[in-house]
Amino acid sequence: MNTPSSPSVGPERTGGASVRIGALVPLTRPGWVGAGRHLLAGLELAVREVNEAGGISGRPLDLLVRDTAADPERAAAVVDELAGLGVAALVGEYHSVVARAAAARADALGLPFLCSSAVLDALTEQPTEWVARIAPPQSRGWRLYADFLLGAGHRRIAVATQPSVYWASGVRILREHLAPRGGTVVELDVRTLTPEAVCEELVGRGATALLLLVGHPEPAVPIVTAVRRDGRLAEVMIGAPAGQPEFAEWAALLGADGAAVPFLRYLPERLGPLGARVGAALRERLGEAPSFVGFEGYDAVAVLAEVLRTHGTDRAGTAGAWPDVAVEGTRGRIRFSRTPGVGVWQWAWAPIQVVDRDPAAPETFRVLRSG
Repeated sequence: MNTPSSPSVGPERTGGASVRIGALVPLTRPGWVGAGRHLLAGLELAVREVNEAGGISGRPLDLLVRDTAADPERAAAVVDELAGLGVAALVGEYHSVVARAAAARADALGLPFLCSSAVLDALTEQPTEWVARIAPPQSRGWRLYADFLLGAGHRRIAVATQPSVYWASGVRILREHLAPRGGTVVELDVRTLTPEAVCEELVGRGATALLLLVGHPEPAVPIVTAVRRDGRLAEVMIGAPAGQPEFAEWAALLGADGAAVPFLRYLPERLGPLGARVGAALRERLGEAPSFVGFEGYDAVAVLAEVLRTHGTDRAGTAGAWPDVAVEGTRGRIRFSRTPGVGVWQWAWAPIQVVDRDPAAPETFRVLRSG
């Protein structure tokens, strides 16, 4: 296991007048571009506010943005590049598999990484002092989603899947939580099934819910369209725990068909004054309602800026400060701790909701369960 005293590649302190931090963001396909856009908006807003408030001990905070494009190898190379440029720390990333690659490389280099949005429990293969995370672990959110399914009367669950460590982890969490409570999970591999064939499987297996553990917009959108058009499946609930319906692109592509698809998002039922102010600023910046990903980006920079102010820009000092963090974020007070099964410093109590778009008003979200 690497510790904060491990050597790093590149200078230990930022050069010049500014304090540099590297930002990992999916900005091009096959990355989830909508999520990346919201994440970047949150990161940039927070950096602007930090600088307006005097920066880091009088030095401006400089955000070096790099596109990961949902590519783990590219992300690892970007971490090397940013380390060589002398960044004090890394922040960001949405895709769990990509964040995992970035975290491994940051750990190897001795470079602090505050992950904003990726939820995979095993973000690193071994415990590390260099990585902390704002987003809740996948196991916590997906167990809440499984409880929602049970509460809604669903016991026969089908999941449309693609090969991925993240999707496989989600299936395992659902199966382990549902099985002792009388639920079953059957996997439908969309590499070998057309959307119409998925419909046939749902009918044949008597499933009452179909969860989309697949990419967006392909193949998620065609699957939703096929199920909605099949009269035999009128009572089947479609779910998307990974959060695809959160973004405007979902509603634009699916219209009314995209409503009533429950998903996980990481917001409280009601934002406090800071969250409301940041939400309004993000809406103005984005030209649309901000997603939880935008708030995660803002919170990650707010936390990192406070650590840099109070502990300096030395990389080992930053990594050693994770257990001392106590920062008021947009969605609650952020503190890091060690969570069983999670090898990074974790904000353990990020708010979680199961939400869907209201069929009567698809731009409005309904909170179905909180935890």
